[in-house]
Amino acid sequence: MEKNHKVELIGRPSIDRPWMKYYPESISRLQVPELSLNEYLKANCPGMDMVAMHYYGRDVSWERFFVKVDMVAKSMSAMGIKEGDQIPVFYRSVPEFIVLLLAAEKIGASLVCRDNTLQENVDAVKEAGAKIIFVHDFLPKAEVEEYKKQAGVETIISLSPYHAAEKDKMPEHIIHEIDSFYTDGILSGDGVMTWEEFLEKGKNYTGKVEVEKDVNRPLFRAYTSGSTGTSKQVIHSAYTMIGIIAQMSFYGSAGDFRPTWLLTNLPPCLIAVVVSMILVPLCSNKLLILDPFCNVNDLDLEMMRYRPNCWPLIPMFIELLMRSDRIPEDYDMSHLFAAGVGCEAFNNGQIRRAQEFLKAHNCKAVLSIGYGQSEAGSNCTLPCLEHPIGNGNSGIPMPLTVMSIFEPGTHKEVGYNKLGEICKTGLGNMLGYDREEATEKALQKHEDGNIWLHTGDIGYMTEDGIVFALTRGDVRRVGGGRLIDLNMENKIIDAEIDGIIDAFFVVDEDFENKGYFLPYLYVVLEDGYTIDDIREDVADALEDFEYPAQIIQLPERPFFHYKTNRVGLKAQLRATTN
Repeated sequence: MEKNHKVELIGRPSIDRPWMKYYPESISRLQVPELSLNEYLKANCPGMDMVAMHYYGRDVSWERFFVKVDMVAKSMSAMGIKEGDQIPVFYRSVPEFIVLLLAAEKIGASLVCRDNTLQENVDAVKEAGAKIIFVHDFLPKAEVEEYKKQAGVETIISLSPYHAAEKDKMPEHIIHEIDSFYTDGILSGDGVMTWEEFLEKGKNYTGKVEVEKDVNRPLFRAYTSGSTGTSKQVIHSAYTMIGIIAQMSFYGSAGDFRPTWLLTNLPPCLIAVVVSMILVPLCSNKLLILDPFCNVNDLDLEMMRYRPNCWPLIPMFIELLMRSDRIPEDYDMSHLFAAGVGCEAFNNGQIRRAQEFLKAHNCKAVLSIGYGQSEAGSNCTLPCLEHPIGNGNSGIPMPLTVMSIFEPGTHKEVGYNKLGEICKTGLGNMLGYDREEATEKALQKHEDGNIWLHTGDIGYMTEDGIVFALTRGDVRRVGGGRLIDLNMENKIIDAEIDGIIDAFFVVDEDFENKGYFLPYLYVVLEDGYTIDDIREDVADALEDFEYPAQIIQLPERPFFHYKTNRVGLKAQLRATTN
């Protein structure tokens, strides 16, 4: 397809929009209708008799899916859930979660999802003012009592992981994983209602169910992971989510056949999971395969079992695949034609190892990297294959998204190839946080009249519109020098220092010098190498101010909540230095 012609640059990306030259003219004319999520799904449904999703041996047709949405909306209303209510849902990515989301929209309520500590989850329920919560039936009784005692929960609706599945068609490793959760037996007792009993409540309900459509009403509330700061509740509406979905609808397209889209393990408490990994395939004629109870250490088995065409390969997942000794050397990954990684920055070493792994297994997909965050509805950029990835290249802004770089804490646009805060305006931005002060800091009205999301991330943009995301915050070391962890990692990786397999930085507060920070380097080394063997070469690769306060050897890169476990490593540092 013909692309847009190149425009003359005036030096302001927000006006120039140089990235649009990479999009076909038809994409640049894309419009997002003001539809409810229910309406949007129906408008993009390939046929009511078609399979919408697959869950452990059972197909769910679009017709059956929409029938379930209506049933659940009635049951919610029968239970007294009404417009404006917040409904805490602690489910994995099971079909019932998607049904609850669509049913909540019909009655004007919103879902609240969180997957942090028990106390943080209890706090979320308490703040929601909810008397009813939805949980899996393996939730320990002690946790149930905390929700009752601290948050005032009166009714717990419990769902079995096997409810929508064909158990006799499930592999043993999935059943074993599910059964391992039942440390306290199947949830029962006062105030506990099974999913089946919940559905019965709606069968004879004759009262009002649906409310007037409002695409800007809060619909989905989820908390940030807290890996880069205090966890915050991010609020999205149907329109903010559809604003992202519509811009991604062509990602992973296949032409003459219907691709499969595998979702393993990742929970719906993450906005990127709900928007980009569940709703995008459902709205773009892909067969969604839900595999929420796959242990992360069995990802290799599930990949070889399903052989998906599209699979969100976050850095943790592809790292685990590369570590697997169960994938045969001649295993053919040509089934995968969309291989993208997000969630956190990927350094040059990780990129090269992933590319080599995919190529060795005959994968024709080009490894791609994107950028986004919960506040932006998940995705801000899409891959631009005309520019090689690496050094923080995160692609180009999505077609209806405007991005630029600003001086941190200001509305001053810095232009091309200059470091600053990555900001974004256009479709997909959150309604806000649940705290007004935090919302006002993140969403700011600029002189152009638009509301811009100030991400807090630092990077730059080239004259081609390529966004380079490098670090978070304006972090400096005492005595001078800005600590940009991805750049520092790449300097070490690109130096090809003998003995280093993987390397990454954790930047933490310098408690002896308030307002400043110190870099700590973590390395995974080849057998027989020690830190002393690499110390001099590390020094040669870095500027003096970048040299780590400490170099620490690890057996492998640790992960927590699907990201490199920098939070846990910071805690260890503080425990040993204080």
